[in-house]
Order: sequence, then C-alpha cells, then structure tokens
Amino acid sequence: MNRTADDIASSIRENYDELADEYAHELFHELQHKPLDRELLDRFASHIPENGEVCDMGCGPGHVTRYLHLGGARVSGMDLSVRMVEIAKRLNPDIPFRVGNMMNLDLPDGHLAGISAFYAIVNIPDDSLPLVFREMARVLQPGGTILLAFHVGSDTIHVDELWGKRISLDFFFFLPASIQRYMENAGLEIDEIIERGPYAPSVEHQSRRAYVFARKSSS
Repeated sequence: MNRTADDIASSIRENYDELADEYAHELFHELQHKPLDRELLDRFASHIPENGEVCDMGCGPGHVTRYLHLGGARVSGMDLSVRMVEIAKRLNPDIPFRVGNMMNLDLPDGHLAGISAFYAIVNIPDDSLPLVFREMARVLQPGGTILLAFHVGSDTIHVDELWGKRISLDFFFFLPASIQRYMENAGLEIDEIIERGPYAPSVEHQSRRAYVFARKSSS
C-alpha cells in the first residue's frame, strides 16, 4: 500500500528529530570541503534579483542557508524536523528558520525568487516527487530559480542506524532524466544539469551527485 504524503512527512520528521544533533556535528562544515558546491551556490545566488527572497528547503542545521546568507542573499531555511530547525536557529541566530513541508508549502503563490534544495528530496519516494515540484513551481515567481542537488542512480538504500542512532529511513537515488521530466511536467524549465563523482570518503558518501538549475517560465 502506498504511503500518503502525511505518512512520508511524519516518518522523515521523526527520524531527523532523532538524528539532528549528530547530523549537525557531522555535516555543518561540509561545504568547506566541497568547492563545486560552493561555486554552484554562488552562481545560484547571482541569479537572484536584489531583495528577492530565497528559501533553503530541507535546510538541516542551516549550513547551506548560512553560506547563501554570508554571500548576501536574503535567505531563510525550512525543514520538516522540529529539532533540526531548533539547532539551525541556535547555530545561525541571524537567519530565520521555520518548520515546513515541501509537499505542502505554507507559502503564497509566486512568493519566492529562488529555492535551494540540497539533498532535500533524498528521502522522498519517486511517486511523491511530482507533488514536490508542483509546490516549488507554485511558490516561485515567474523567472524564479531553483538549484536542486541529489544522488544519481536508481537505488533505494534502507538505513537502520546512522551515527550511532537507531532510525528507519529510505534514501532514494534518482536518474537526472527522470528529475528533468518531473520538473518540466511541473512547469519548470531546465537550464543545466551538472554531474560529479564523489569527493573523498572522509567528506561524503561515495555516490555520484547531480545539480539541476531550473527556473519558472516568465511567460
């Protein structure tokens, strides 16, 4: 039986509430070791008009949010996990964060100039992605930009333990062509898809990564 969007969101929230402290400890400084990620975030920020509002979705402890903020973006962070948002607020007291759900965004139509979503879809099953991208397209302004990052492949990895915590999470890998199709069906235009191999094992999980620059049509 297929799970509902509420079931999926509840499971993700509960697991990341459990993982939040370890996640922040392990990953808050990871961008220091990821030059391409920093370059692409800089490029993303350069597309945002002055005073345009950006939301970093699936923000975790707020490290990507902070990088964009330090680069001058007017950015806030959003995450499903209440505990993760609490940690993000503590680590980044000068940036707004709030609890939110990408499958049901509490934002008005056309509100955002940009959306960053680094690995925000990794726990969302394939059949729920159309809803995610429709919501992203809905809340973007015409001409608004998305930078999405995800693991490349067709695997699903179930994890019962991470950083010493007992959890139950599925991690989904996606083919870029499938993501492109979902985004285009949601009314988004793909500008570029960039792929890279993994950085060192000490930096990240050894998977191929993809980054998608997309925008909402201005017509």
